[in-house]
Amino acid sequence: MIDVKLFYDRLIKAGTDFFTGVPDSLLKSFCAYITDNAEPENHCIAVNEGAAVALASGYHLATGNIPLVYMQNSGIGNGVNPLLSLADTDVYQIPLILLIGWRGEPGVKDEPQHLKQGKVTCSLLEAMDIPYALLGDTEAEAERQLAAMYEVLSRKKAPYSLVVRKDVFAPYKPRNHQDAPAALLLTREAAIEEILRYSSPEERYIATTGMASRELYELREKLGQGHERDFLTVGSMGHASQIALGIALRKPELSVTCLDGDGAVLMHLGSLATIGTRKPCNFRHIILNNGAHDSVGGQPTVGLEIDIPGIARSCGYAEAFPVKTREELRKALQEKKQGPVLIEVHICKGARENLGRPRSSPVENKAAFMEVLR
Repeated sequence: MIDVKLFYDRLIKAGTDFFTGVPDSLLKSFCAYITDNAEPENHCIAVNEGAAVALASGYHLATGNIPLVYMQNSGIGNGVNPLLSLADTDVYQIPLILLIGWRGEPGVKDEPQHLKQGKVTCSLLEAMDIPYALLGDTEAEAERQLAAMYEVLSRKKAPYSLVVRKDVFAPYKPRNHQDAPAALLLTREAAIEEILRYSSPEERYIATTGMASRELYELREKLGQGHERDFLTVGSMGHASQIALGIALRKPELSVTCLDGDGAVLMHLGSLATIGTRKPCNFRHIILNNGAHDSVGGQPTVGLEIDIPGIARSCGYAEAFPVKTREELRKALQEKKQGPVLIEVHICKGARENLGRPRSSPVENKAAFMEVLR
């Protein structure tokens, strides 16, 4: 395993002192070390991977230095546009280090949403003419690879990728940053249980990727309920609200709820404008906001630093407001309002350690959900 401090120090020594990206579970030790040790002006967690590539490009234009962009391989899709139309050798020739977590690596057990992306990760980089190396799991090998990488970056002046397998980085325990007073807030799982208990049993739910979908699945088991009214968006981070919108527009007789996260809604914030301007009266958007990328290491988002309900109202939502207590949430759920309505639920970070995963496959989930929609 590679010690993240040694890896970080080697990057700094080579002149790479700016870091941006979207956190990933395979990179969580490295991301946590950056959060703890980089100056705030030298580390910016981006809302999506394309934005991170553009932000890093701006840094290079301002300094001439080579920045690092970190992401999960699922984020390559978000980064394709600026990688090919901005940083590429045929355009502006901007040298960037892409540190990519390889979820769904062939032969390594992983969740279904990562399998296809894992199969094509390296071929995508090849198709984009981005040179890459599979980061070795020893510090000596990593040192050689970094030296070779900087030589290519200097010569080619374009992105170079280091693809990171599972358990390459040694564990790193982050410092205890001060969070909101968690004792006063619901957990995400408790909030979802309140939503299920105080909403119509006929409500259809589209849940965002990560903990929210897993907790919704287990709560249905706990409450002795079926799963057929839930679409679990186990991938496609940031797109659950548009899936929900597509359903709401075509099924106006049904009540549709999107269970979203702060990191997910920030990733594609423009979706609020589409929802607000189409004005589906049967659409309820619930944002479970803990100011963190909870599923991939708890790195912070800006979710608690901005006015998400205010943004939603300016986009055309009929109503949008925050709640912070169980009583406020219950009241908001029981009030009949014409949509689109946004409820931002402030929750605490974390999830229970024994949280399971859905036992049904994505295809089985889709088939059951479509049958109920019919």
